[in-house]
Amino acid sequence: MSAKNVLGGPLVPCSLDPVTGFFRDGCCNTSAEDYGSHTVCAQMTEQFLSFSKSRGNDLSTPNPEFLFPGLSPGDRWCLCAARWREAAEAGVAPPVILESTHARALEVIALADLEYHALQTA
Repeated sequence: MSAKNVLGGPLVPCSLDPVTGFFRDGCCNTSAEDYGSHTVCAQMTEQFLSFSKSRGNDLSTPNPEFLFPGLSPGDRWCLCAARWREAAEAGVAPPVILESTHARALEVIALADLEYHALQTA
């Protein structure tokens, strides 16, 4: 069965540069082993990266032993659903790419909240 996004369609890749996802397959795919539910595809902002660092998860600094390049504003990354919700509650949620956000995120975040923070393209 193919993965679905929060809109009910097929899950679209989030980022291949840098390569993201729990499985490092470019998608916000998940499984029972993904305790953090890395299911929200978001475009990084300076505010979110600072917030995440202040909460003990430094996403800006490269970590070569885990093949992690470090993120910059504008990069897309599969975030833990609970961390994204925490950032939203603090007013610093990064924009979300709905087509690339796994339906499992809806176990933690209301669709209306994701839609409110959807990346506006055009």
